[in-house]
Amino acid sequence: MSAQSPAVPGTGARWVVPVVALGIFLLWLASVELAQAARPSAELHTVALFVHLAALVAGFGAVLVIDWIGLLWALGRRTFFDVTHTADAVHVVIWGSLLALVASGIFLEPDTATVLTRIKLALVLVIALNGLHAHALQPQLVPHRDTPPSPGLLARAGVTAALSQLCWWAAMIIGFCNTQT
Repeated sequence: MSAQSPAVPGTGARWVVPVVALGIFLLWLASVELAQAARPSAELHTVALFVHLAALVAGFGAVLVIDWIGLLWALGRRTFFDVTHTADAVHVVIWGSLLALVASGIFLEPDTATVLTRIKLALVLVIALNGLHAHALQPQLVPHRDTPPSPGLLARAGVTAALSQLCWWAAMIIGFCNTQT
């Protein structure tokens, strides 16, 4: 998609990002409610676990690639074009994986009575909303493929990337810890 495409949140009407954010919240809320009601068979639980792990590898792997290319740019080893081009290329993988993580998580019987699980669920919501912010920020970064972005824009991108890393790692660690109890 080009920076001029109205399908990219943040490039069209001002109401698009808040409406998409509300949709993300409602989808998250519905998945939490469904997870509390779901009673999957052992077979469905196993399939959901496989899907969950595969989606984690794909989605978080794509996030890591973008941030790695960004770090290489900061070290002068890649161009800013490389960063924006990579983000353009993998955003569908990230969003698809996040949807698969949420959908499969419904059948993993999360114990919403525990504090760690509640934190993980909140982190998933933050990951999605932060991803929406990153997606809306992307068209502002694309014009700077050949010139450095402003310090303010670069700071927003850096905070977005740092928050993404923090939330993905924390959710993954909590998920691992929850499987050990």
